[in-house]
Amino acid sequence: MSVDAKTVRRIAHLARIAVTDEEVAPLQDELNAILSFVEQLDAVDVSGVEPMTSVTPMAMKSREDVITDGGHAREIVFNAPLTEDNYFVVPKVVE
Repeated sequence: MSVDAKTVRRIAHLARIAVTDEEVAPLQDELNAILSFVEQLDAVDVSGVEPMTSVTPMAMKSREDVITDGGHAREIVFNAPLTEDNYFVVPKVVE
């Protein structure tokens, strides 16, 4: 698959990028190089490879899922400029 100048202009328009006539040819070459690389990747046989999210093995860090009462409200609002009953007080925004 190759990209022509008309397609480059269309992609630039959709991406809201201003492209001059002088920039079309270099962009066309870059897009064609990218598509050529993708075609090379398409030729690789990955039938025996499991899908993965990373090349390094990772395990999700987890903690015990327990319900607590929190108990940290006073520490959370300690440095707030204005509080009331352990809540942040902010100026009214909507009238």
